[in-house]
Amino acid sequence: MRRFHSTPRSEGRARKRREVRRSVANAEHSVRTDAATGARTGATRALLWLVVAALAIRQMAAVLRQPPGERLTDLETWIGDNGVLHVTGSLYESDRFTGTPFSGLVLKPLTRTAEESLGVVWTFGSLLLVVALGVVAARALPGPVSRRTSLLAVPVAISLLMLSLPVRNAFQLGQTSILPVLLVLLACFVVRGERASGLLIGVAAALQPTVLLFAVLFLFTGRRRAAATGGAVFAACTALAWAAMPDDSWTYWVHHVAGVGLGDTPESLANQSLHGALLRFGLTGPLEIVLFVVLAAAVCWVGLRRAVQYARDGQLLLAVAVTGCVAVAVAPTAWQHQLLWVLLAVVGRTGKRASDRLVWPTVVVLVMTLPGKMLLPNTAMFFPIRDNVLLIAALGAACVAPFLSRTSPYWQQPIPTDYAAPVPARWSRVPLLPFWRRVLSRPNLLLELLLIRVVYSAYAYVRLAATAGRPTAERHGQQIHSLEQWLHIDIEHWANHAVVEVDWLRGFFDYYYSTFHFIVPLAILGVLYVRRPADYRWVRSSIGFATILALVGFWLYPLAPPRLMPGLGFIDTVHGVQDFAKPDYGSLTAVTNQYAAMPSLHFGWSLWCGVVIVMLARSPWMKALGLLHPLFTVTAIIVTANHWVLDAVGGATVVALGFGLTYLLAGPRRVRAPGVPAAAKPLDDVPAGAPDKAGEAVGGRRR
Repeated sequence: MRRFHSTPRSEGRARKRREVRRSVANAEHSVRTDAATGARTGATRALLWLVVAALAIRQMAAVLRQPPGERLTDLETWIGDNGVLHVTGSLYESDRFTGTPFSGLVLKPLTRTAEESLGVVWTFGSLLLVVALGVVAARALPGPVSRRTSLLAVPVAISLLMLSLPVRNAFQLGQTSILPVLLVLLACFVVRGERASGLLIGVAAALQPTVLLFAVLFLFTGRRRAAATGGAVFAACTALAWAAMPDDSWTYWVHHVAGVGLGDTPESLANQSLHGALLRFGLTGPLEIVLFVVLAAAVCWVGLRRAVQYARDGQLLLAVAVTGCVAVAVAPTAWQHQLLWVLLAVVGRTGKRASDRLVWPTVVVLVMTLPGKMLLPNTAMFFPIRDNVLLIAALGAACVAPFLSRTSPYWQQPIPTDYAAPVPARWSRVPLLPFWRRVLSRPNLLLELLLIRVVYSAYAYVRLAATAGRPTAERHGQQIHSLEQWLHIDIEHWANHAVVEVDWLRGFFDYYYSTFHFIVPLAILGVLYVRRPADYRWVRSSIGFATILALVGFWLYPLAPPRLMPGLGFIDTVHGVQDFAKPDYGSLTAVTNQYAAMPSLHFGWSLWCGVVIVMLARSPWMKALGLLHPLFTVTAIIVTANHWVLDAVGGATVVALGFGLTYLLAGPRRVRAPGVPAAAKPLDDVPAGAPDKAGEAVGGRRR
């Protein structure tokens, strides 16, 4: 048989063919990847635009479906039949008009418009202003930005604007506060020529005087002609209003010192300025005025210097946001509908680590979309922060937040996050969310506390709203009682009366029911946050899913607990004898829904605590304590007549589903031990404390 020996030429040709095939395969893979990425981006963009449309329709419907006397209340008091713009005399004889005299001069022609049609046109026009504002802001993002970001930025910006408190407030009241913000953005990013920019700034300042600070920004960034034009236009508009309405101008600028005291009182929570905060802290008179002037000067100095720095760095949108936040803080009155500048500060990048990059945007979005009572507990020690949360956010953006420079090495490439190498799942579809990788470092504490508080506030709100009335809840209670009798597990009445006869046992279970429901889960989360951060994230997700599923149960199946069932003879050991038509359970009477019994989160959370302790604790005695907690809790909820036995079954079900969803979406909890390949079978003998160390040993540093 003949043998063929390869020659260098034939080997070279074969190598070239392999390289060609490899390059073709890589190109085809790249094309398929780009096509898949483009399809996902297109689907995401379409979904976001649907969200924008839904928010726009909802916003218009929320305004226009209100009775004429309750919608666009500020607009009604201006140009209605008895509005201040109709009445001859001063605009400021009452506290109904809070704008500048120039605003009154501009709005005066609208009094001839039919009120009903004007309400529709005004609302639709405000909606168009918000859309234009979102488009301009999204196109002004500091570069470089990816193509995906540029495609998604516009609908995301419009959605955030729609959800923000200032825009919702402006829509409801019929205010003009969106217009000055749009004029400033047009002056900075759209119009050509310094004179045109200055013209827009001057008109915006004539509507909101502190907007004149943007002329100072122009001055120190080399746009002197725009700054001079802005100042001149502001002076001309003010002079025109002074000539047309001298008495009103004197009242606004001198008597009320740029509108202070018009509308709501300056110390009200609606005035989120330094002046309003000082008044709320009890400072009055000359001391307050001097302190306000000093603080305002300091904020202007620090904030404008930062704004100039960001503008020179190529982050003009951030510079505009910072200047707007300064204008909010130093204004004598800054009502909620005038605080849109704070939301624009979301474009600033903070944090050198990738895991910290979303902290600032999330905090800004939460502060600008949710009321303070949802962000902080209703406790006196938090009132100074809760009452001034928007002002604090504005001051943080203007003077404190460490925004990165575009020349920073961390601008495009932050320090990557450490991820653990996961154990292979038993099913190929797990995890369903491959990007949900197990992070080894602990999450940001401020962001975590904010998110926990927001989720709990939403839980409390839905739980309170999830009621169909007493008759339905009692009918469901009869159904549960009958089912338990059929199953021969109706032990509630016997257990309730047996414990009532033993005073110390009754006191113990009453205390256990009232106290440990929150203490134990919070203690477990706190310990895991400090000692086992990777396990903390997994555990926190499971209780979150369980709580959300419980809310579905509260909403779909309102259920009266045994103690609120008439004719069955149960004794309410915690709250005492109740009037079933108007039950009284102390300070929580007005803020809790007593017909949210199925499933029992008292038992569900205690079972979650027991499972977590058994899974993660090293000592047998700690595991035993973990098992005792759900045992004591299920006894407490039954003997105090606060839940049925089947409520505990429901609580166990939602907890099991919570753990199951976490596994399904994020994959197994454990990580690979050092030296174990990815395809190897998961090790069953890895100690309870080993996962984090193993993950640190094998986890790659990925962005």
